[in-house]
Amino acid sequence: MGSPPPRPSREPADSPFGRAPWPPLGTPATSTGEAPRVVPASPRRRTAFTRAHAARGLRGAGLFLAGTAAALVAVLLFQAFVAPAPLTRDEVANDIASALASVTPPPPAAEVVYQEIAPSFVIIQAAEAPASGVPGASPAPAASPNGSGAPGDSGVLGSGVIVNSQGEILTALHVVADAAAIQVTFADGSTAAATIVTREPASDIAVLQAAQLPTSAAPATLGNPRSVRVGDDAYLVGNPFGLAGSISAGVVSGLDRSFRAPGSGQELTGLIQVDAAVNPGNSGGPLVNRDGEVIGIVTGLVNPTGQNVFIGIGLAVPIDVAGGAAGLPPD
Repeated sequence: MGSPPPRPSREPADSPFGRAPWPPLGTPATSTGEAPRVVPASPRRRTAFTRAHAARGLRGAGLFLAGTAAALVAVLLFQAFVAPAPLTRDEVANDIASALASVTPPPPAAEVVYQEIAPSFVIIQAAEAPASGVPGASPAPAASPNGSGAPGDSGVLGSGVIVNSQGEILTALHVVADAAAIQVTFADGSTAAATIVTREPASDIAVLQAAQLPTSAAPATLGNPRSVRVGDDAYLVGNPFGLAGSISAGVVSGLDRSFRAPGSGQELTGLIQVDAAVNPGNSGGPLVNRDGEVIGIVTGLVNPTGQNVFIGIGLAVPIDVAGGAAGLPPD
């Protein structure tokens, strides 16, 4: 038997450039073939690393504490300025009383109504009216004299209201029926002669036309008498006993009333009854609702004693009936 072949050497073979550049397996590669040594860091490097790490930790802790402090301050400010302590019962009562005292109340309804109707209101003076031609009102069917006109210096004093852009004036016929001359006085104090253009004895309504109108004159706003209910507010503007431009207030106290004018034999029907004061001089004046709309023309008062003074019952012709005399369309 021959000898076994030689075993390959584990030593690196030489190369044309010297020994092989790789060490034996398991041996760390060094330039000398020896195992590398672990050189511990110097104390100076360890100190620098420790300080940097500690500085980072301190910065993080500082930011956390700063955020916590800011949140605490925000809570304190909210409690101090935004969320005050609850009010006591006395403080609430005082605040309510103070608020109510500072509120300006609206003007009374009568004041608003008067301002609304004033530019349309006129005073009517009928000259040389015979005393017997001043009818009044009495409970139907009985007839007792109750004059609705107020005697003036030279005739009968009554009231009226402008109802259209032509300046036509509605009034009670009995105020002007026997007049030889009629003078009207407007809200600005100017006067003008007037003539009767329409007579409606069945409703005691007359339509007057003034010779001229002031620029301040304005037609009234007409309401719907069919919407009137018992208990509604009622206002009358007139010249009771010659007291020009007076207003009285009350309520609608009845509907569809009737009365017969003494001396005329004419019975008026479908009238609105009010408890607002009606006295001589109010005849022909407007009956106004709380919105300042004319809903009737005053025609008389009821007084069973026969005196020309108000005792609680006044009567007015509904405006749709009265306005028909002036050619106004019904509502």
